[in-house]
Amino acid sequence: MAYQTYPAQAPEPGAEQARMLRIRPGFGLRGPKRERHVLSPEDLGALSFPVGDDGVVIGVDQQQQPSVLGLFRPTSYEVVLVGGMWTAQIIALRAAATGARIAVETGRPQAWAPMAQAAGGGQPCVTIHQAGRLGAQGASVASPVLVVRDLGARPPRSRLSAAPWQSTLTLLPYLGPNAPRVLNAADLVGIQRVSPQETEVLARILSLGEHDMASLPTLPDNITLWATRMRRQYVMTNPGEAEGQLLGGPRRMD
Repeated sequence: MAYQTYPAQAPEPGAEQARMLRIRPGFGLRGPKRERHVLSPEDLGALSFPVGDDGVVIGVDQQQQPSVLGLFRPTSYEVVLVGGMWTAQIIALRAAATGARIAVETGRPQAWAPMAQAAGGGQPCVTIHQAGRLGAQGASVASPVLVVRDLGARPPRSRLSAAPWQSTLTLLPYLGPNAPRVLNAADLVGIQRVSPQETEVLARILSLGEHDMASLPTLPDNITLWATRMRRQYVMTNPGEAEGQLLGGPRRMD
């Protein structure tokens, strides 16, 4: 036999509806009402938002403004640094700080080991691989990857396929015989202090002007000229306190 219960007193008309309005399923009771944040059209002009490029801050430009390197994109991105390992490690550290994974392909793993151990607060965000042993990294928009190739002045062709959200930083300590091939394939080239002979090669490939040609052989250790075929920018890179304790001061040669 089925039983049916009845309330002792029928609710007043509209009382149940009012009670349901006060309770939102899954959210509990409504909180206290607060005034809305409303601006009049006249007030909108007073708002300003510091919107700029996103990426890795690699230093400051000649106007002492932050210089940002947009490494991670929906397409693969090739960067070549003619310079020292110190600058490459600073870039890798700062890329890791943005949440990227770093894969280092190198013939001198002992030189990268301290940085790899210190990066990521104990998380394995920097991995070191022997030359030719680097496999697919599975880069994605949620997990971008920077591949650092530290294989001397004559790096072999990479076996790693280009992929979205995966950038490659190739470190050249100086210009070797295959430098034109490597430089011509780059989307961006960073140049630290080089010899006058190397400057002439770079000038032909990147269409550098006389001012840049005169500057490159005398650049301080912490200055890099970042160049495409359309734009040039000198950037000064100084380490933060933790970076300085780990890597020491800026240096062109390692």
